[in-house]
Amino acid sequence: MTFTLFPDTRFTLARDSLAGLSVGDALGSRFFVPGRPVAPWRDDLPPGPWPWSDDTEMACSVVAVLTGAGKIDRDALAAAFADRYDPARRYGAGAVELLELIRTGTPWPVAAAAAFDGQGSCGNGAAMRVAPLGAWYADSTRRAAGQARAAAEVTHAHPEGIAGAVAVAVAGSLAARARLDGGRPDPARLLDAVAGVLDPAGAVHRGLRRAATLLGHPAEEAAAALGNGARVTAQDTVPFTLWAAATHLDDYPGAIRACVAAGGDVDTTAAIVGGVVAAYTGVGTVGGVPDGWLAAREPLPGWLPTHA
Repeated sequence: MTFTLFPDTRFTLARDSLAGLSVGDALGSRFFVPGRPVAPWRDDLPPGPWPWSDDTEMACSVVAVLTGAGKIDRDALAAAFADRYDPARRYGAGAVELLELIRTGTPWPVAAAAAFDGQGSCGNGAAMRVAPLGAWYADSTRRAAGQARAAAEVTHAHPEGIAGAVAVAVAGSLAARARLDGGRPDPARLLDAVAGVLDPAGAVHRGLRRAATLLGHPAEEAAAALGNGARVTAQDTVPFTLWAAATHLDDYPGAIRACVAAGGDVDTTAAIVGGVVAAYTGVGTVGGVPDGWLAAREPLPGWLPTHA
């Protein structure tokens, strides 16, 4: 069944997803110390404010471009990434090099294609920022996939880096559509639908198929089999994050706790999972992003649009 999704509704869905992404990023960062075991999550939350990282900064640019243009304008997105990036937000070395090239005038297709000795990036950066785009396209997984590809190509030329973004965006689209329809998707069917849009020969696709076999297992076991982002690649990150989102789609706190339990690149896994889950739950609702968590997160940048 087709339906009309008005701009205000698209914006609300994307902003809720962005809230979930940014809170996951900021809270996950409190448990992520590279090179050390993950810190345990006790009953008390870390004291605020919780600063967000590059995950949130880039996701804000995605939402701003969507709001301004109604779709992904790759030139505008590349300029936004380059103009707004702050190395203090813990950008990876590869991202810093690429964004510096764009900032100094290198066309983004050239910069993206040159990354990693011409292989292009298969990192998890395109996936970490794209859940709100998926929520924006709650009416069409096809458009979510196409626009996610466009958004990914600005920085990621490797097929797996692009596939990771497409997978997360389609999951966000399905989650937001389920919210509008009023029903929770079956976890196995959700993973199957996402895997179905990907190249069957790809590693992200294979990881999602394996993730479906691990539903019902503890987060630590799923992460051990699928990866927890420690390698900072899409194929090492996206299968677990969508396992966690499918498992905890109606329980935002539980979804973030699963990311902390899994260890690895916790701020990025929690950002991806938080963005997908919040597209379904919303903010301040039962099972949604808790108001207290949102208040503890550092405020989002002032340049972010406040309405469609």
